Amino acid sequence: MAELIGIDLGTTYSCVAYMNGERPEVIPNLEGNNTTPSVVSFTASGERLVGLAALRQAITNPDKTIYSVKRLIGKKFNSPEMEQIRQKLPYRMIEAANGDILIEAGSRLYTPQEISSFIIGYLKVCAESFLGTEVEEAVITVPAYFNDHQRQATKDAASICGLKVIRIINEPTAASLAYGFDSRKNGLLAVFDLGGGTFDITILEINDGVFHVLATSGDTFLGGDDFDNCVINSILEDFWCENQIDLSQDKFALQRIKEMAEKAKRELSFTTETEINLPFIYSTDHNSFHIRKKVSRSYLEKLTGHLVDRTLAISEQALREARVEPGRVDEVILVGGQTRMPLVRQKVTEFFGRAPAARINPDEIVAMGAAIQAKIIRGSINNLVLLLDVTPFSLGLETENGSFEKIIEKNTTIPARKTMAFTTVENNQRRVKIHVLQGESRKAEENKSLATFDLVGIDSAPAGVPQIDVTFEIDADGLLKVTARDVSTGREQKVIVKPAAGLLPEELEKIIDRQKKEVTDGHDKQGLL
Repeated sequence: MAELIGIDLGTTYSCVAYMNGERPEVIPNLEGNNTTPSVVSFTASGERLVGLAALRQAITNPDKTIYSVKRLIGKKFNSPEMEQIRQKLPYRMIEAANGDILIEAGSRLYTPQEISSFIIGYLKVCAESFLGTEVEEAVITVPAYFNDHQRQATKDAASICGLKVIRIINEPTAASLAYGFDSRKNGLLAVFDLGGGTFDITILEINDGVFHVLATSGDTFLGGDDFDNCVINSILEDFWCENQIDLSQDKFALQRIKEMAEKAKRELSFTTETEINLPFIYSTDHNSFHIRKKVSRSYLEKLTGHLVDRTLAISEQALREARVEPGRVDEVILVGGQTRMPLVRQKVTEFFGRAPAARINPDEIVAMGAAIQAKIIRGSINNLVLLLDVTPFSLGLETENGSFEKIIEKNTTIPARKTMAFTTVENNQRRVKIHVLQGESRKAEENKSLATFDLVGIDSAPAGVPQIDVTFEIDADGLLKVTARDVSTGREQKVIVKPAAGLLPEELEKIIDRQKKEVTDGHDKQGLL
């Protein structure tokens, strides 16, 4: 039987794990490291690099070095978040015909799903090399606050590289599985997950092997990248004030500054002061300019304190929805590399009134939890009884006068199924439009549209007489199916909610065929520079 793996597909770094007997274990990549940079680069010769080799290309080849793609997956090109992100990334993006994002690298255009598939595919190769056997199936983690579009896009990314996703699991829930598996303790947990691109907070209860999520909240555009950008913006502003030169328009200079800003941020987690030194950052015919400045931990905290405060406001919301006071939490688990920042740890300790668990590796625990979940699904672990996760958003329909009727409330335990009765609003109405939405606003237009379909063939009758039962079903991956049924005629229409954005089945097959051809032609190389 092929080996099962768990994959944490991160914004900045990714990790893969498996169950070695009764213990979860991280699988090292081909360079021997436990985590892999979530970076893909394309060289001038057409070679594709993934991981550390790609990261080394970032300064010299910024136009064709793709990173932070997790922030793009399942998003529309003209969404407000994307308008901000496009200004920060050195590679070019264009709008697809359906409003999706396409990434330009050389003469080719790639979807975010394709770029993600290269990272997942590399992790698959690493696992097969380490285990000495074929890997066909995996559990993949996503931020708890990923919506239906982003979850489906993540599954598509795995399909492109030939990996079947047997379950999508929320990252904080995976972390709690790994923690609970190791500690065997009952109690109330808070999983504070601040990674490279996203933030999630999950409140859950462990009771004799039952993992019951009470509430989850988060922000898919709050993470380590934003902390980096605070430092980057400070450097750019200082340079402009001193020299009246805008380095934000110089992709090579900007990438050097980004790399140094991230390095300084990391160093300030272990020291109180560091130096940013960038010689020859800009040159003219008559002069060369350099950046050299000392940065203290207190200065970094001043720059980024508002981001930490945002995580605490979201944490407060999750606790309120779980009906739990901070002092009732028995253990706090920190997940994600940004939680190594001393200010984050200090604020979390003050907020919950207790220090976080010290023995957790925030970079590896999510992948280990995914590996545990894979074995649970296969039935190889019996002492973990049940995992009860929740849906992070309310789901419902647009009704008369543009209102939003919630059918499944936020933080409902999944899998879930609920039916609600509706009727017609006009006499002799033979067709009703079913508009499926996701969000919390009472106004339909302020929520996210997931799908639209029509139920036709309703018997003629006065308005308000026909009964139309609409059923929402959410599976264990958090993906939604909606069914509308006319009770009198028995006519039924259903839709498995596919993103208005995203890849159609035929587009997905075309990408898979193209990748297979590239492998056959020898263009698919995992180079080491």
